[in-house]
Amino acid sequence: MRIPLNRSAQEPIYLQIRDRIKHLITSGSLQAGEQLPSIRALAESVQVNKLTVIEAYSVLEADGLVEAKQGAGYFVTNFVTDNVNFSERSSTLEPAQEVVIPSKWGESFIDQYMSSIQAQLDPDVIDFTSGFPRPSGLEDLARISRRAMTQVADVLFSYDAPQGQFTLRKQLAQMLAWKLGLEVSADNLIITNGSKQALSLAFQYYLQAGDWAIVESPTYHGAIAILEKMGIKVIGIPMQKDGMNLELLHQYLRSHQPKLIYTVSTLHNPTGITTSQAHRRELISLAEKYNCPILEDNAYEGLNFQPAPPPLKVLDSSDLVTYIGTFSKTLMPGLRVGYMVSSGKHYQSLVEIKLLHDLHVSTVTQAIASEYIASGHYRRHLNHLRSINHQRHDLMLQSMEQYFPSTVRWTVPNGGLFIWVQLPNSTPLQLVSQQAATQKVLIGSGKVFFPDGQGYPALRLNFSQSLENIERGICLLGDILKQNI
Repeated sequence: MRIPLNRSAQEPIYLQIRDRIKHLITSGSLQAGEQLPSIRALAESVQVNKLTVIEAYSVLEADGLVEAKQGAGYFVTNFVTDNVNFSERSSTLEPAQEVVIPSKWGESFIDQYMSSIQAQLDPDVIDFTSGFPRPSGLEDLARISRRAMTQVADVLFSYDAPQGQFTLRKQLAQMLAWKLGLEVSADNLIITNGSKQALSLAFQYYLQAGDWAIVESPTYHGAIAILEKMGIKVIGIPMQKDGMNLELLHQYLRSHQPKLIYTVSTLHNPTGITTSQAHRRELISLAEKYNCPILEDNAYEGLNFQPAPPPLKVLDSSDLVTYIGTFSKTLMPGLRVGYMVSSGKHYQSLVEIKLLHDLHVSTVTQAIASEYIASGHYRRHLNHLRSINHQRHDLMLQSMEQYFPSTVRWTVPNGGLFIWVQLPNSTPLQLVSQQAATQKVLIGSGKVFFPDGQGYPALRLNFSQSLENIERGICLLGDILKQNI
């Protein structure tokens, strides 16, 4: 295999090797199933270190173009990167369709978050409450971090742009176009300290104390907590199996003239629901009719097992939608790198608010996220994460079918981290939680996800635990539920 290299070019050698082999594959010169040269043979042929060839093959593997077979080497794939068949189970969720306009606020997001952080200190606790992915794929972190540090070492002693490093924003724009069909430029992106900061910035920009805002009911409890502190009047539109009840949404857009709609359209937190293309089009149409901005918070996009419809932002022709994403759920929470996409008149105002919050996101963590994308490791990590999440998702559903009472209902999400469990109205949820805690199974009340802190009895269960902990935890929880229902 002949691979010409330009050793004076700025592009790293391993990426030049990747590009040449990718061309040979996509042009048909290398056929599906054909074996690539061994790492040693190719290293000797092009006169590079074996680690350089390993990096090139790793990126090709992340791109789904080659696969490694234990003890045999690397082979050209047939371009199918995900052969897992999605579960044929269907959601049994049957929530009451009651709009929530709270006169008081309920249980604290902060309390549940701190309980989950505390649970991490005890390895024997099975924590079904957290919103974190499990540690995975860390073997590349040290090498990627070292490479990232060398690229930004000369700018660590100065401040950076509040909207984020241009290289990362350009990479994100390309990734969003490739993954989601969202055509934006680097000048539409703002890098934030996780998606939580992006939420705060957007709420601060669009809302003032006393304004009405629409949220889904249930919804992300962190968003509820921010709105509560801001003094926003919330309208909770109930969720159905296919998403927010749009008939009720239309009614309250007309009657209350809210200033913002907050929605999680893909892998909804906490229910895991992904709305259809038709649902998204109707939502956009309603927002345009009443000139109501939409904040689309898709923190779990990228963890779907099957393709999801394009985000609402793709359908946005009136600059009404601000889109939020993050690496916290798809890579690692500790990086604290999120982003928001804004277009039209809103962008510069959001950048100015960001500047007043914290000047800029850590130069180092931005560089690490950038290197993950550039090297292809991010795409490979996502493929790996989806695969292990799919196994755990299916095991939790199987275990629930086996151990839970027949009166319990739940969603069947197409990815993400959560399954939403609807319990009978008579369930003593606090007692169930206490009894589970004595068995070292941590479950959080679903009440924190409702704007009034009440709602119907429910649980949000995280399936990112180990397979052993999922089966043992669901078995214990099933026994407790049978005793109390």
